[in-house]
This record gives sequence, C-alpha cells and structure tokens, in this order.
Amino acid sequence: MTAIDTPRPVRPGEELDLERLAPYLRDVLGASGDAEVAVQQFPGGHSNLTYLVTVGGDAYVLRRPPFGTQVKTAHDMEREHALLSRLAPVCERAPRPVHLCLDESILGAKFYLMERRQGVVVRRTPPRGVEFTPVLARGLAAAAADALAGLHAIDIEATGLVALGHPDGYVRRQVEGWTKRYLAAKTDDIPAVDAVAAWLWGHMPTSGAPTLLHNDFKYDNLVLAPDDLTRITAILDWEMATVGDPLMDLGTALCYWVQADDPPELQAFAFGPTHAPGSFTRAEFAEHYARRTGRSLDAIHFYYAFGLFKTAVVAQQIYLRFARGHTQDPRFAIMIEAVRVLAAQAERATARAHL
Repeated sequence: MTAIDTPRPVRPGEELDLERLAPYLRDVLGASGDAEVAVQQFPGGHSNLTYLVTVGGDAYVLRRPPFGTQVKTAHDMEREHALLSRLAPVCERAPRPVHLCLDESILGAKFYLMERRQGVVVRRTPPRGVEFTPVLARGLAAAAADALAGLHAIDIEATGLVALGHPDGYVRRQVEGWTKRYLAAKTDDIPAVDAVAAWLWGHMPTSGAPTLLHNDFKYDNLVLAPDDLTRITAILDWEMATVGDPLMDLGTALCYWVQADDPPELQAFAFGPTHAPGSFTRAEFAEHYARRTGRSLDAIHFYYAFGLFKTAVVAQQIYLRFARGHTQDPRFAIMIEAVRVLAAQAERATARAHL
C-alpha cells in the first residue's frame, strides 16, 4: 500500500483560532462538549487553504480563503459549497460537503467542511516509495484525460449545474476578465504578458456546447487509490469551477502539463511528473481527450496559450500577496518568476500554433 497523503503542522501565519472554532464545530456537528478538536494543514496549494480538522474521532477537511486576499470572487466559499452539494450526488469523485459557516466572526472569513477522501496525491514528485515506471506514468496520464472527459460529460441541465455561470460569451469574458485581473495585480513590467493578452483578443474561437469546467485540473488535485495509482477516486479544489467552453478546461490542464522537451525554466515550475518517461506529451493528452469526447482540436493552441496566460495571472496575484506582506510563505516569493516563464511559453505557443 502506497503512503496516504497526510497533513502537516499549520504554516506560520495561517493558523486557525481554535478557541472560537472548537466550540463552534462541537455544536454544529453534534459532538460532545469535551471532544478534542485538532487542526493540521495539507501541503501544496497557493489559493484557498485546506486543513484537516478532527473533532473527537471524526475527521473533516476545512476550506477557507487565504489570509490577506483581495480577490473575493476567487474565494467564494458559499459558491464552492453549493457546487459540491449539487455535484457530489452525480459525480462519485466529488467530495461531499458537510457544513457551511457564514459567520465570519469564527475564523475571520466564511468556510466550509467536507468529507475527507483519503488516498495518494502526486505532487511535484511521486510520493516516497512510488516507482513511477513508464507503464504507471502512461496509465495515470490516460486516467487523467479520461477523468477530464468524464467531467465534461455530466449533464449540466439535469443537475442544475448550469446555474453556476453564463456560458454564452464565456471565452470573451475570460480573456477580458483575466486581463483586468493582471492589470490590477501587476508589479513588474513583463512585455510577454501584454503580447499574449493582445493575441488572445484577436484569435478567440467559436465555442461548442457548454459543459461543467473544473478550471484547475492537474495531478495534485487528484486523489489516487493506494492499491492502483491509475485509478482516480476523487477530484479536489473546485473553487474555480463553472460552466462554459470545455476546451478552456483542457487548455488549463495542458498548461500544467510540462513535458520532457520543454525549456528547463518551465520544467522548474512543473505541477507533477508529467514529463516522466512513458507519460503523454501535451499533444497525446489532448488527442486522448478528443477521442473520448469527439471534440475538435483545431484551435487547441489558443486554449493552451490562454491556460498559460491565466495561470501566469494567478501567479501574479499570489506574488502580490507576498509583495504586500500578507503572507510569509516562501513559496510565494518566486511567483514573479513563474509569471515570466509562463508568459514566455504562452508567447511561444501563439507563434507556432500547436502544442
């Protein structure tokens, strides 16, 4: 059995107020008044914070916005809770929400609890003890592409998930919105970001039928079965989920998919071992997805470039929090370099019109 993903001590500056949280949780969960409440934090992630909270003998995952954030729409706990409430009954890989707290006096922000899905999470490198063989690398890549295709096959009308957003004009709103977010968070002059934004404005494709979008689909948001690392048992981190053009979701997944022949500076920001021997290339991942869905890849370079651009803007927003002193997390200090690297890759993608 491969090691289960485990939490760690809470990072400095991201502690939860147990004096207020403990009695609140005992009350809403119906636990005894002397039930011990303990908190640890899951590693990884640069946006919403994720904690393991134990109340007596029961374990839950708590999600709350990052400290010091200025982007309220990106950290909407009510929306994330509502999405999972509708999604969990029809998608076995979606964790079940347990409780939503709207009282910001408890932790200084709204938060919610969901069930804990135990399993293996592959982050930048495979977990200790895992031999990431070519067979495993290829099997996991295929499973990930299948899982993304499966999300896009969910009936958004029958489930009511269509109410998550406004799919008409989705691509245009995304290009416009992420451009504005970049300008609002800008700290350094990076010409490639401006060049890619201008290119995206001039090359927007016509969208097909809308689907559910995860919008942050990558290896470290997948929970794997310990006895079979090619079987995905849960998908995490739904904060940016919406409905719209499914190829925008594919483009985001591809932007995280660093491959073996990418520049070293891009590989330094890999989100998982997607460049390992045997794994799919970006083109193979996209083609596998296309075979499962029947969708055209004619404009895939646009979607890939947008995915890189959007992720560069997210990195810029994260870096701004560090630059303003809202977090001391050392991982955030290098995010400005991620902006440069991702923007440069996006500019290359717009020039060569393929993956």
